[in-house]
Amino acid sequence: MVCGTSFGRVYLRAVHADPAVELAGVLSKGSTASQQYAAAYDVPCYQDPGELPDDIDIACVAVRAGVAGGSGAELSQRLMARGIHVLQEHLLHPDELAACLSTAQQHGVRYRLNAFYPHVDAIRRFLAAAEILRRRQRPLFVDAVAGVQVLYPLVDVIGRAVGSLRPWRFAEASAPPPALAALAHNPGPYTHLHGVIGATPVSLRVQNQIHPADADNHALLLHRLSLAFEAGVLTLADTHGPVLWSPRMHSERDDTGRLIMEGPGTERLEVPGTEPLGEGTGPTFRHVFDTVWPDAVRTALGELRADIADKGRSTAAGQWALTVTGIWHDLTARLGQPELIHPPTPEPMDLPKLFTAETAQEGHHT
Repeated sequence: MVCGTSFGRVYLRAVHADPAVELAGVLSKGSTASQQYAAAYDVPCYQDPGELPDDIDIACVAVRAGVAGGSGAELSQRLMARGIHVLQEHLLHPDELAACLSTAQQHGVRYRLNAFYPHVDAIRRFLAAAEILRRRQRPLFVDAVAGVQVLYPLVDVIGRAVGSLRPWRFAEASAPPPALAALAHNPGPYTHLHGVIGATPVSLRVQNQIHPADADNHALLLHRLSLAFEAGVLTLADTHGPVLWSPRMHSERDDTGRLIMEGPGTERLEVPGTEPLGEGTGPTFRHVFDTVWPDAVRTALGELRADIADKGRSTAAGQWALTVTGIWHDLTARLGQPELIHPPTPEPMDLPKLFTAETAQEGHHT
């Protein structure tokens, strides 16, 4: 059962294409759009959990929870009270999450909060590379950037990348000195915080701005993340890739103190300064909507099914989600209310095409 048909459309696409499960219906408020989506997948459209048939095993709840002005947490609890396992899309207030985990335990079902983005293909590659590096070296530093809309999954990804969430702590947000800010033609969009996650220093910049009528748009970027090791820096250039590895440049010195740039002993200079792990470019946004995001949902759904088979997994996942939610709640308190912005639709620009054309002209002129 898929609950909600806004972001729930991604869940519908994912579940419909998953051979391991069968889409049994849509649960929504009964809008015309929701009924049309249900009809498109040839499944019933229900308006109340009490209407659901008794053979529903899993519900995917893609309905905003109380922290975002919705009733998703209450819906999840009603579904679990009927013996249905629940995969719920983030965000939840810490108290809502605790209540959902308690309800799951009370009724003997599994509940998993889906941070979503850790299951996106490029981030999974980033995390796999981070794990390979961690087996050999300790992470030294995290530099992270995100829009406030996707701050929760960023915290989750950082914890996975460094191997742990604890110990963690953040200092108060810092602002540029007024004299410095006065030199800029517009206020900087990012708020800077310093902290620690999993005993690793973190520098975090958050675009704490929201368009009140269009909250899903207008982030300058979703996520950008760099993880430094002694051997180099692993970078997630964007939420959907590419993933980049940049080895540290190092050359020994000769007897005169000069860097040795050639000859024996300089083999490490043969490696590229940066190279992609996997695809060298990110996918198109259409491919993200059509394929990448549904694939991420199927991965999360697979984790819930594994939880159903192994209660220990579910307990650990619940504790992880509680800690991530606690960190996120602390960060949002330090950031304060988002600045309300009303920017126009951003003007698209095909920079690769412009760059090719204009640099070719410059070359012709010379």
